[in-house]
Amino acid sequence: MPFRPPLVAHEYFSADPPELPRRAYGEPGPECVVRAELTGKDSAGATFQARTDAGNTLHIQVGAAGDGVLRVRLSEDPSARSRSARLLPLTHPDPGAVATVSAGENTVTITSGPLTAEITLSPWRLSFHDADGRLLLRSDPGLTDISGRMRNLPLGCSRVDGRIVAFHESFSLPADEVLSGTGERFTALNLRGQRPVMWNYDAFGSESDRAYKNIPFYQSSRGYGVVVDSGMPVEFDFGASTGSVTQLLVPDDLVEYYVLAGPGPADVIDRYHALTGRPVCPPKWAFGSWISSGFFRDSQRAVLERAATIRAHGIPCDVLHLDCYWQAEGTWSGMSWDAKAFPDPDAMLAELREQGFRVCLWMNPYLSAKSARFTEAAELGYLLRRADGSVYVADSWHGSFPAGGIVDFTNPDATAWFQGLLRPLLAQGVAVFKTDFAEGVPADAVAHNGMTGTELHNVYTLLFNDAVVAVTREVHGRDLVWARSSYLGGQRHAAQWGGDTMCSYEALASSMNGGLAHGLSGVPYWSHDTGGFCGVPSDDLFLRWAQFGALSPLLRFHGTTTREPWRFPAVEPAVIETLRLRYRIMPYLYSLALRAAETGEPMMRALAVDSPADPGSWRAEHVYRLGPDLLVAPMISEAQQRDVYLPPGEWVDWWTGDAVAGGRTLRVAPPLEQVPLWVRRDALLPVAVPADRLADGPWERLTLLSFGGGDGRCEIRDDGHASTVAARRDGDTLSVTIAGPARVTAIAFPTVAGGTPPATVLVNGDEATLSMVDGLLTATWQAPGD
Repeated sequence: MPFRPPLVAHEYFSADPPELPRRAYGEPGPECVVRAELTGKDSAGATFQARTDAGNTLHIQVGAAGDGVLRVRLSEDPSARSRSARLLPLTHPDPGAVATVSAGENTVTITSGPLTAEITLSPWRLSFHDADGRLLLRSDPGLTDISGRMRNLPLGCSRVDGRIVAFHESFSLPADEVLSGTGERFTALNLRGQRPVMWNYDAFGSESDRAYKNIPFYQSSRGYGVVVDSGMPVEFDFGASTGSVTQLLVPDDLVEYYVLAGPGPADVIDRYHALTGRPVCPPKWAFGSWISSGFFRDSQRAVLERAATIRAHGIPCDVLHLDCYWQAEGTWSGMSWDAKAFPDPDAMLAELREQGFRVCLWMNPYLSAKSARFTEAAELGYLLRRADGSVYVADSWHGSFPAGGIVDFTNPDATAWFQGLLRPLLAQGVAVFKTDFAEGVPADAVAHNGMTGTELHNVYTLLFNDAVVAVTREVHGRDLVWARSSYLGGQRHAAQWGGDTMCSYEALASSMNGGLAHGLSGVPYWSHDTGGFCGVPSDDLFLRWAQFGALSPLLRFHGTTTREPWRFPAVEPAVIETLRLRYRIMPYLYSLALRAAETGEPMMRALAVDSPADPGSWRAEHVYRLGPDLLVAPMISEAQQRDVYLPPGEWVDWWTGDAVAGGRTLRVAPPLEQVPLWVRRDALLPVAVPADRLADGPWERLTLLSFGGGDGRCEIRDDGHASTVAARRDGDTLSVTIAGPARVTAIAFPTVAGGTPPATVLVNGDEATLSMVDGLLTATWQAPGD
């Protein structure tokens, strides 16, 4: 579990998962599967009866769960399921998946699409290979020291007092392999040397190995992924204990894992989503900027003044977020307006709607013990309980606010009651809820359906967000929350943000890693508290974080103090300009968002997603691609300079037009108002005229930016349709073909070093008009129907 210095403040209420019992001196070590007998095979896979080195019998199943997906199960009972699966399935294997099974005298091979499992029965060996026969992953038989003691946890189980307490597996870890994922991990992207526990924490920031969003899924630079299907506190040991081995420790009734074929991260993520569910894209307006009241007292008057100031200053904004204090202090989270601070919420919401704002309200699943809502829920039996049947009153706020009860979403009546609190607010005009917390189910709690707190802890967030999404869909016809915690399959809950960061460059950098790791874990719609949450950012930090936010999948300003841009007058103009840049490239961003819902490709992604064959891209930190065509390297130091690794290819500086070959590291020191930003040479980037808010419906007019005037392609997606654009250069002529309904009316040619704009532009065979527009050579034409 995460290291915690003993003399610093820590969480007492629900921070740690229960420790596994320790073996007494002299008790036998881990049991290892040493041989197996093939007991059955069919079109889906094979079953085996296994013997351990202790002489006990276990059961193994290896079979197809989808194209290029193989599942391995080890248990005492062949019908065993994860304890969390009694509540809801975390994975959805394809029931029609077919495998090719071949059995020899001592070998069995099982193939699903481009992935093959090769098994030796005695001694037991298991490995996975790609379509070319290349070794991807090999189960490690176990390392023993000079005293004969086992130093890793091979495929098998461990018993204490004769009872199985955990199952486990180990894989060989080559010295050059890079592993990434496991959710929103704020540590180094390369997991080697780390030992994360899949247990959702209130992370108290973004600078430790505590994570709000754990996902037992990782992927490798060798071209595969691994998913462990369990809601229990699974532990991954990525060469931390033994540098040559990755270990899985699963304190559940079985170990069940899936191996996903690549060859690249995008392929692995696509198969992950086929197994666990596709992401759901937020509506277009959600990709505009969100400005929060902040975590301090608020009022109806202050909200309306905030809205008026945003519009008066020309700050692009689509969503106003009202944090905790829309409710009266001491009553959180009872879902009732503070009547003194918000005397007429209907009028306020109507006025905000007229000004083009959607409204988001904060909430969580904890009911203050001082509130009438707690009393009501307790009497109805809608809260988690202790073993003696009493309501579990938990210090969910770590002493800073009243303790409370935790809504029990394993009780259908409690879920319906909770949704009944939200439904009137949605009908009133609230657009979306920020679903905060939900990492706090105590290990010793008892749920309505009999689950222990340990069994419920991780999957509780899925139940919570499912309930809020369902009622939001019922009223507004869309799936949307703004969630802090998540778990396996949580990509169905858009959107998610990175929790309570500190106000520092270091926290900005670690937040960035969290978002990139989360993207590699299958979650494409992610954000962070722009400006930092805890503390007061300096002017330069506020601007640098705004630049990071503007070039993130989603953007929200929020903190314990104000993050209103006009409160930072020295940098407000530059903040507005960076927001206008976001709104300008919104057609590109929204196309990425819609594509992500289909393919799962993260919008903000680690360099390895697009350059999987480049070792440098797997090891790059604090730099990312925003889709395939933009490369972003937010500033991570008050020194205002940094090193940036550019992946292979040719990259054009957004601000200067300088072109540079990738595959190397650059030292950059940009002016404060410029974020380091590059464009892939010859990219076609769809852009729009920036506005103060995003209009409903399709884009009225689009311009393509051609960075180099050469051959290029792009896809423009909008609600309900997609268009493709292809550009081909022949001498001084650029021929542009547009297929689809997108209303593209111009193509502009930013200056690129070494590039020559075309003399003639043909659009679907017709010659366009060339002229200078806003300092750029631009070809214009009429869109069909104009």
